[in-house]
Amino acid sequence: MPMNTHQDNALSRRDFIKTTGAAATVSALAGVALPSVHAAGTDVIQIALVGCGGRGSGAVGNALQPKNGPIKLVAMADAFEHRLQSSHDNLSRQFKDQIDVPQDRRFVGFDAYSKAMDCLKPGDIAIFATPPAFRWVHFTYAIQKNLNVFMEKPVTVDGPTSRRMFQLGEESQKKNLKVGVGLMSRHSRALQELHKRIEDGEIGDVILMRGYRMHGPVGFFASLPKPPEMNELLYQVQRFHSFLWASGGNYSDFYIHHIDHLCWMKNAWPVKAQALGGRHYRQSPDGITYVDQNLDLYAVEYTFEDGSKFNFDGRCMTGCKDIYSSYVHGSKGLAIASKNSDCGLPSSTYKGQNPKRSEMIWESKVNPDERDPYVNEWNDLITAIRNDKPYNEVKRGVEASLVTSMGRMAAHTGQEISYDDILNSDHEFAPGLDKLTKDSPGPLVADAKGRYPIPQPGIVTKLEY
Repeated sequence: MPMNTHQDNALSRRDFIKTTGAAATVSALAGVALPSVHAAGTDVIQIALVGCGGRGSGAVGNALQPKNGPIKLVAMADAFEHRLQSSHDNLSRQFKDQIDVPQDRRFVGFDAYSKAMDCLKPGDIAIFATPPAFRWVHFTYAIQKNLNVFMEKPVTVDGPTSRRMFQLGEESQKKNLKVGVGLMSRHSRALQELHKRIEDGEIGDVILMRGYRMHGPVGFFASLPKPPEMNELLYQVQRFHSFLWASGGNYSDFYIHHIDHLCWMKNAWPVKAQALGGRHYRQSPDGITYVDQNLDLYAVEYTFEDGSKFNFDGRCMTGCKDIYSSYVHGSKGLAIASKNSDCGLPSSTYKGQNPKRSEMIWESKVNPDERDPYVNEWNDLITAIRNDKPYNEVKRGVEASLVTSMGRMAAHTGQEISYDDILNSDHEFAPGLDKLTKDSPGPLVADAKGRYPIPQPGIVTKLEY
């Protein structure tokens, strides 16, 4: 699929989202609608896993729940053989009868994704759990193969890939493909009820929202210099949280859930953001300087079209106070959206602005069978596939990813960034990812000390580094 080109006249937020996919050039992917398959739960749905890390393996486990009917994992792909093998061994122990991935259906390398999807038939499911930079590459191929998709968040990391994914989302809808995006908060039954209560005016007009994810370093947030013997590209892919091109950094990968579900409570996406951010203790315990691109802390103020605000604070630092929760303030009361973690139970509402038990209006009580939103999102997707109901979360997934990138760019540049600014940005962090091989250079080049370029707010103001 050809890349979208930046238009001379900047697109407005509304105009772009309205006209995406109606471009003059007709995509080669538009074509015959996908026939209804797997109807009435009579057929086995086959799955291919692309990206065999913890989240990908977890998604397979969620997919193979008994409620979802006959489902089998039949192919796996990853850039790292040891990670694929570990995932296969663990899944085989847990779901012995539903794992059918012999050695000739285990693929390693940057072209492994297509080989794994070639093992499926139209209407089967491809799971994308690689670093998000590769979403558009893998999704393009899935659409060509008439495959349903579950893709992890974020789905984009910059403006050019967001424009591309908006168009791919429309192509997938034309083909009647069912696509789930791993923003599981939308499938939390507690948050669904809270959303309805806020819509019905239980806490009045939404005037302020607050989100916090503050804890010690996790994942690949921080990285030491690349070992001399390791391939540069594989180093950056393996430690994807450390690099903006691969994941949008920790801001995009860690914080998107709160950004998504709080904007959902408002039924709106913010139009602009301004932010602070900083790097502090950037050395390992033995004195070696970390070389990743992340800031240690972020404080972002999002503004909505009606002037209301959403403040998000993120921090990855040891020894500081941990806060991991989200709140909605209305003109008549307060809601706790997530009590702990990305969408932790219970959600609740209160009279006034203090969460006192005596002022509580409502507290969520969820059916035990539907307490896990990771399972719910798979049940919802499989139900849509088996009953051939419309189900496509791509547009919302791209919007959430884009708004997250907007806040990140505001912190990294020290400028106020609008939705239109990030949407129309020319800066694609890593063009040409559909042509990568193991011998390709890494998208980022380190200096003589092994350090990668970092954001310099106020100095580098047009790009993020």
